[in-house]
Amino acid sequence: MKIGVVVNDVATEEAWYDTTLLLSTAVHKGHEVYLMGVGDLNYMANGHMGAFAVKVQNGKNRSMENFLKAIQANAKERVHVSSEELDVIFLRNNPCEDGGDRAWAQTAGMIFGQIALEKGVLVLNDPYNLMTAFNKMYFQHFPEEVRPKTLISRNADDIKEFYKEQGEKIILKPLQGSGGKDVFLMDNSTNLNQIVESINRYGYVIAQEYLPAAKDGDVRVIMLNGKILEVKGKTAAMHRVNKADDIRSNIHAGGVPQKAQITDNIKRLCNIVGPKLKRDGMFMAGIDIVGDKIMELNLDSPGGIVSIEKLEKEKFSAAIINAIEKKIEYQKYYDGKLPNSYLATLDV
Repeated sequence: MKIGVVVNDVATEEAWYDTTLLLSTAVHKGHEVYLMGVGDLNYMANGHMGAFAVKVQNGKNRSMENFLKAIQANAKERVHVSSEELDVIFLRNNPCEDGGDRAWAQTAGMIFGQIALEKGVLVLNDPYNLMTAFNKMYFQHFPEEVRPKTLISRNADDIKEFYKEQGEKIILKPLQGSGGKDVFLMDNSTNLNQIVESINRYGYVIAQEYLPAAKDGDVRVIMLNGKILEVKGKTAAMHRVNKADDIRSNIHAGGVPQKAQITDNIKRLCNIVGPKLKRDGMFMAGIDIVGDKIMELNLDSPGGIVSIEKLEKEKFSAAIINAIEKKIEYQKYYDGKLPNSYLATLDV
């Protein structure tokens, strides 16, 4: 396969990102892989999507740090690739990381991905549905049974009323955001107005019921093709334990990964959201579960595979690349006639 992987910026990638592991896995399996930032994408005069990309060289026997350094060192020697040549575009950029002067970058991957899709390239996750899913409002389209009570508003009085209804203990966070940024626990707080005003600078505010089980962290589950990813009886999941006095369990915010116990409740929640993820072409998703509720869906660049592989001693990254290989095989059988959103989650 010829795979184009889109990130925010090649220069800002980190060795511990799942994307680095997926790049390494793909080239080890013999695929031709190109890494590009959203700012490297272009629309060509012949109607194809193009990109100035770094061709990823095999990093066999290298550490992830040295593997990524070699990629970034080759960034000056970029080659131009287009949707005429590529079989797959894997969107791994996080729109929430781009704002301010780079606000143009938030939807660029999805927009150019749509052009590539129309030219017969498999685009993961499906870029048309991803446009409606790249902020947390998408979560509200799932059954109420899986979601905490939630208010989304820019009106401080609305949020105050919800705060009182919830016993003066709620979570506040921006509608568009990820990685635990600007997440606040309001517990008999006197600075509610200031926090709401601060988050309002980014857009809408999510006010969410506080789940007592959050004190024990959350469980990140990786889903593939609308199902929990499993390899040889092991589940792609981890229990993320919060630091003391921090409500966030995100790994880069200090959360500690531990082996997860996959309960019937976790399976039930994932089974409930699976059909919609599958229908919407969400090939890969990260599901964050607290107690008996899902706190968030992560669909832009879901992470956790690096930590989970260390915990479970299993190559989940290889299973992800294997799944893409099968899709391309079926795409060729059907001469590109299978809809992208269908092919994106086709489980064969």
